[in-house]
Amino acid sequence: MKRREFITLLGSAAALPHAARAQQQRPVIGYFSTESPDPSQDRMRAFREGLGEASYVEGQNVLIEYRFGKGQADVLPAMAADLVARGVKVIATPTTPSALAAKRATTTIPIVFAIGSDPVQLGLVHSLNRPGGNVTGVAFLTVELAPKLLEMLHDVIPTATSFALLVNPANPSIAEPVVSNVQAAVRTLGLELRVLQASTEHELDAIFMLLKQHGVAGLVIGPDPFFSTRSEALGELTRRYKVPAIFERRELVLSGGLMSYGASITEADRLAGIYAGRILNGEKPSELPVQQSTKVELVVNLKTARSLGLTVPLPLLARADEVIE
Repeated sequence: MKRREFITLLGSAAALPHAARAQQQRPVIGYFSTESPDPSQDRMRAFREGLGEASYVEGQNVLIEYRFGKGQADVLPAMAADLVARGVKVIATPTTPSALAAKRATTTIPIVFAIGSDPVQLGLVHSLNRPGGNVTGVAFLTVELAPKLLEMLHDVIPTATSFALLVNPANPSIAEPVVSNVQAAVRTLGLELRVLQASTEHELDAIFMLLKQHGVAGLVIGPDPFFSTRSEALGELTRRYKVPAIFERRELVLSGGLMSYGASITEADRLAGIYAGRILNGEKPSELPVQQSTKVELVVNLKTARSLGLTVPLPLLARADEVIE
């Protein structure tokens, strides 16, 4: 073998392990959600957009391991433990239950959340300005908006006096303040409120079958991950049973629901992506204050309104970010 050929072969052999090491050196983010993959596409896209703003592109200089609980809370501890065992550099948690599960699983791996609950009250961070520990992220409005959902539904059905509120009793940290806030709004408006509870799909079906018998004019669906993972199914139920309903997620409206009014979750996810990138660049989560996303969006389905014999007031239509006709 000629000396030049030997040196070339030796160089190639040395380059292969180096390329493999370079491949392995790309940091890995664990994207850990209680929702399902399909309804989460917009959220994941927004998260990757935020990563891009921090100069990280999936598949190029960062890898993402995805984990979805699909609405099953009992699988979360094992999923969190698996991400920790894999040694991911950051865990992104776009739901409250996944954020809590991740925090229980590790005190060292940085966690970035994008949630609609109070992170201080939940014990995720010490304070908004000084999170401390290994957790930070973005908080968006949910519980605070619940009374507004009732007011908007009443604007569309102004002669109605009785409404229903749907909450998940299995998640009292969200259900209890939602009920309290909406009941306060009911007293102010002089209305009647029937609180309905569901934490399983069977209970959801049963509630919609009986809604008309309850004599309520419209339904406010409270914020909750269990309902969020079933936004499309809830929209189909409201259409099938002809129930005027409002929820925080636009997927309900796209599937036939009347209205949605809620925080721009994709904006929160974009901000969370930026934070994940900044942490990969060396910043500490304890020194990144929790951001508060206040952007909200109103979506109205005029086709559904007409099918229900309802007229959406022009001032409400003028405020809409999206109108489906």
